[in-house]
Amino acid sequence: MRIDALTAIQQVYGTGKSRKTANTKKVSGGRDAVEISSIGKDIQTAKNAVKASSDIREGKVADIKKQIAAGTYNVSGESFADKLLAKYNEATGIA
Repeated sequence: MRIDALTAIQQVYGTGKSRKTANTKKVSGGRDAVEISSIGKDIQTAKNAVKASSDIREGKVADIKKQIAAGTYNVSGESFADKLLAKYNEATGIA
């Protein structure tokens, strides 16, 4: 390795020069502030509404319970199998 090549490399990368740092002003007594966008507020409102709602549709459950109690609730085995297979395919990523 040639020593004069080292000088050329230093010139390219500027490693031979001392670098000056910029003076920065220090802010004293400043406060940090957070501002939430209107979209963020809308998302939070929607999340709160979902959290407050029930996961169970009480009206539908009551109707099915009445049908079961009366003995009139019938489920097609083929329909049930189709829906079960569709959910399985959805969960495993099979199209």
